[in-house]
Amino acid sequence: MSSDKKVRRRVITPTTDASNADPLLRQPQLHLYEDEQANCCERVFVSREKIKWYWAPAFIGFWLLIYSAISIPASNHLPRPLSIKDEAKYPERFIAERAELNLQRLVALGPRVVGSRENEMGSIQVITSTMQKVRAELGAVHEIEMDVQVASGSYIHWSAVNMYQSIQNFVVKISPKGSNSSTYLLVNSHFDTVPAGPGAGDDGSMVAVMMETLRVLAKSKYALKHPVVFLFNGAEENPLQASHAFITQHKWAKNCKALINLDSAGNGGREILFQSGPNHPWLMKSYRRAIKHPYASTIAEEMFQHNFIPSDTDFRIFRDHGAVPGLDMAYQYNGYVYHTRYDRAEIFPRGSFQNTGDNLLALIREISSAPELEDTSKHAEGHTVYYDVMGWFLVFYTETEGIILNVVVSIGAIVVCGLAIKLMATNSGIKLQKMLKRTLHTFILLILGVVAGATLPIIIAVFMDITHMPLSWFTHNWLMLGLYFCPFFFGVAIVPALYFHYTATDRFPIGQRVQLLMHCHCLFLALLTLVLTICSIRSAFVLMLTCMFYTVGLVFNLATSLHTRNVVWIIPHIVCYVPPFLFFAYFSHSFLVTFIPMFGRFGDKVNPDLILAVFSVAVGMLIGGFIVPMLHMFRKSKTIICALLGVTLVCIIIAVTPLGFPYRPETSVQRFAVLHAKRTFHDANNNVRRSETGYFIMPQDRRTYSVKNKVINMTLARSVKEECLKETLCGFPLYNMRWHNTRERGLWIPASEPVLGTLPAVKVVSKKQLTPNKIRFEMELSGPDHMGIFVQPLNGARVVGWSFHQAPLRLNYQPPYYIYFSYGVNGDPLKFWLELEKPSGDWNTPTLELGLHGHWIHHKELHTEDFKKFLSSFPSYVDATPWPASYDTWLY
Repeated sequence: MSSDKKVRRRVITPTTDASNADPLLRQPQLHLYEDEQANCCERVFVSREKIKWYWAPAFIGFWLLIYSAISIPASNHLPRPLSIKDEAKYPERFIAERAELNLQRLVALGPRVVGSRENEMGSIQVITSTMQKVRAELGAVHEIEMDVQVASGSYIHWSAVNMYQSIQNFVVKISPKGSNSSTYLLVNSHFDTVPAGPGAGDDGSMVAVMMETLRVLAKSKYALKHPVVFLFNGAEENPLQASHAFITQHKWAKNCKALINLDSAGNGGREILFQSGPNHPWLMKSYRRAIKHPYASTIAEEMFQHNFIPSDTDFRIFRDHGAVPGLDMAYQYNGYVYHTRYDRAEIFPRGSFQNTGDNLLALIREISSAPELEDTSKHAEGHTVYYDVMGWFLVFYTETEGIILNVVVSIGAIVVCGLAIKLMATNSGIKLQKMLKRTLHTFILLILGVVAGATLPIIIAVFMDITHMPLSWFTHNWLMLGLYFCPFFFGVAIVPALYFHYTATDRFPIGQRVQLLMHCHCLFLALLTLVLTICSIRSAFVLMLTCMFYTVGLVFNLATSLHTRNVVWIIPHIVCYVPPFLFFAYFSHSFLVTFIPMFGRFGDKVNPDLILAVFSVAVGMLIGGFIVPMLHMFRKSKTIICALLGVTLVCIIIAVTPLGFPYRPETSVQRFAVLHAKRTFHDANNNVRRSETGYFIMPQDRRTYSVKNKVINMTLARSVKEECLKETLCGFPLYNMRWHNTRERGLWIPASEPVLGTLPAVKVVSKKQLTPNKIRFEMELSGPDHMGIFVQPLNGARVVGWSFHQAPLRLNYQPPYYIYFSYGVNGDPLKFWLELEKPSGDWNTPTLELGLHGHWIHHKELHTEDFKKFLSSFPSYVDATPWPASYDTWLY
């Protein structure tokens, strides 16, 4: 009896207060309580702390609906184009129909290649006649001066000497009458094209816009404050030669204090502002004040400047050689036809003219009147962060303000998430120490999910490549959603789902567990934002926005105590996440529309599916990072998540069918550069040691093998890799430095001899022994209007001086040296000299190898019948860019 008295018994007194209940019994009582207290609406949606499974398709469909109904239309929106009959009503407005007529006149000339009659005469005549009409209609407040510049020069581009002779620019200056201002605004676009096509988008469209803009300004009754120089650039595709000629040699160049550069990587759409400044925020202020249809992105700027885009613009030349700050804008829609014969005027949308014309006209009036234009050097204040929101308005702030905003939002998100975790511990009766431990486990779980999600798309990308199915999404872009986005979402979701399944006995409610997972995701993004900000990556603003909107929703849930409810907390979260989702979907769609066509010209060295997989992971983190965790709130969540993998499997199967074949005639073509070439190599006595003819093919994408059994003798094609071990720079007529970088990917097919024009030839004018160890050659180069020179010192010799640009020698570039040379209206021989030094003083062995290549890129009359037959054997979905070429080596 005495021992029984000492026993301490625990008595559980029944109570209706859930907070006083035993912790082991508290959650079951809560479940029962919520089910009993649920209203009619909750009974329709909720069952035992989870949303009924059949609402999952509606949940996913909601996000897809607002993406397709709001984000995509915003990305594609163009204003109503004005016609000529509207001109009387809107005398100060840009008229899209007139710009369209300008484009048609220019494109009617055909391809406008530097050195061709169409470019050097036809284009100049079209622009001259248009400007004469503008001058005839000139109003009372402006005056116009015109000048045709013919210039020669050289500079370094892509580690090569880029040399030009007698290329042309057509330059127009419009000034207020009687103005003595020495401060000009420069507006630039180019009228030359690649040899492949008529160049309606690139860049005839922008030339047409400039012509119409000039007409409106000339007739306007509102005077500009400062003159504006319109540079119609005659050699951009060479590349970038005419802009260099203008900014380094033209009489008006030194007065140009700011720039608007207009280019294109597609055919229509909205022009995107993708480079600003650099270091001139006032330009973005002017853009924000003036622009009528904003479309701009810091992300595009950073991607372009880090060479993620296989293109370049004149903006680089004006910035690097003239220190002219500016704005760089370009079309990017329908990049499938860029640099192909399908870049036609008839497919260019008239609304695109109106969009760009409205913007350009307003920008010119704004920037030419800006007080900062008078001395731009005083306003160089650092980089900027800028982006448009759905095309409705522009957000812009300085890089310093962006750093402060990123840090404040990130720290705020960390603090609010920390508070939410503390309150979660208090409300659930779990010690804070244990809750922090649970948080750490959840954070690790999140990272594992992200790793799994990133790994799956990469594995699929490698699988698609090794099974010869890359680019299956090239035409049908929707396939990438199943191939790469769905497996990422599956990986991110399945890891927590398995953890929740195997810890089902945990009394912590599923609603709280999912909230904790999302808090950890916010913490992860906040930390990543801080890291990227420290690394001076301005694009970190997208992560900051994600954290900011999630934090707003979380603050609302904390303030209303909805965070303690197992399901209702989702509603504020969804409401607060709709704005960032729309924004991220908007710019992600725009980037995908831009980048997917570019994969058709990335070359065959890169697996495009791998790049798209990485891009999908980045976009998926932004778009789905706070949506995918909510799938755990549905009953049968694992089945729903596995359905994502089912979609991936279906898309892989579709990729094998004709739907997955990447190319379609005219709309989404495969690209090849095909040269009918003759190669001749000489020995030390300059006797021919080797000569052969054939087709030199440079593939532009990964699926070279798609034409293997369709093109004449394509099965005989051999890689040039072995040639690269034998001959200087592989011994082929490599057209530019981009070809040099991928030269080992070329193919060679033996074929009949090409018909060539005057072959490139070097004449030794004189050879002088300057010292026992130094010799000087004076030479003349003649040949077609596009040539190249390789300079390779031999037998211990080195080049110590030459008449070309000095940078390769001054900066100790490694030989062989490459000089690209082209000419426009004057084909006189190029005179140059070389000085070589040989420490041994032994001049009995060869000192120098010169490789000469010539390209007849606009001479279709030289195409032989065999060459035409070979080209016609390419499938209809191929756009081949052909021309005859030669390569010769000589030893001296």
